[in-house]
Amino acid sequence: MSTPHSSSSSAQAARQALAARLRDLRLDAHLTSRALAALAGWHEAKTSRIEHGKKQPSEGDIAAWVQACGVPGLLPELIAELRAVDSAWLDWRRAEKSGLTHLNAAVRELYERTKLYRSYCQDVIPGLLQTAGYTTATLAAIRDGRRVPVDDVAEAVAERMARQHILYEGNHRFVFILEAAVLTYRRGGPEVMIGQLGYLLEAMALPSVSLAVIPPNVERAGRWPVENFYIFDDAQANVELVSGFLTITQPREIAMYAETFTRLHEIAVFGRQARALIKAAMDSLE
Repeated sequence: MSTPHSSSSSAQAARQALAARLRDLRLDAHLTSRALAALAGWHEAKTSRIEHGKKQPSEGDIAAWVQACGVPGLLPELIAELRAVDSAWLDWRRAEKSGLTHLNAAVRELYERTKLYRSYCQDVIPGLLQTAGYTTATLAAIRDGRRVPVDDVAEAVAERMARQHILYEGNHRFVFILEAAVLTYRRGGPEVMIGQLGYLLEAMALPSVSLAVIPPNVERAGRWPVENFYIFDDAQANVELVSGFLTITQPREIAMYAETFTRLHEIAVFGRQARALIKAAMDSLE
């Protein structure tokens, strides 16, 4: 189910919509591709590539486009559309060039307004259920592995811990599904992991939290592990890939992730059985 951003229908649909609008502006202005290119100061092939969604225009390109079409007043609106296209896909290098804190701070409002939050993780405990020690180990590894130029791990950890107030306050519901392997992948050493697993047991007692674990020996029947994803109501799904971060807002795609979540939920265990898996993982560390 992993999908590179270039083929994501959410990102591609937004790109195509902008391209179609630019083409309509050219036609409304009674300009040929060659005429617009001449006015904008670039080759005719560039106009064609932009209109067919093969090349994403820069803000400068759009400024030249609306000027050539005689509609400079549309520039702010079109720039906003362009930035929306950009936000559908964010590669880690670009996202983390100023550190890790702003990424965590940027999504706090999204978490706070979400009533039903669903997450599936196959290699990491989700941020809302992490201890400070586990988060520190995770973000330090990201800082080093992705060569983040700014070392703000402590600040990013503080921001992520502050976000967890929604587990205890407000009218929220959280449904977490973890692959059993998440419980045994070590981050931060045995003591950190024992503390983290103990915190999962505590979180399971919260009235807002439902935590399920997919056992390692369950019959998958087509319900294979997929990329980590997070669904915010029915409004948005976020997907973490190796190279970047995908924000999905197209209803059909969100529904696909919701259906996948339901299918994975069907083979997961809860309550006493889930606790037994967590405690077994703790025992293996002690």
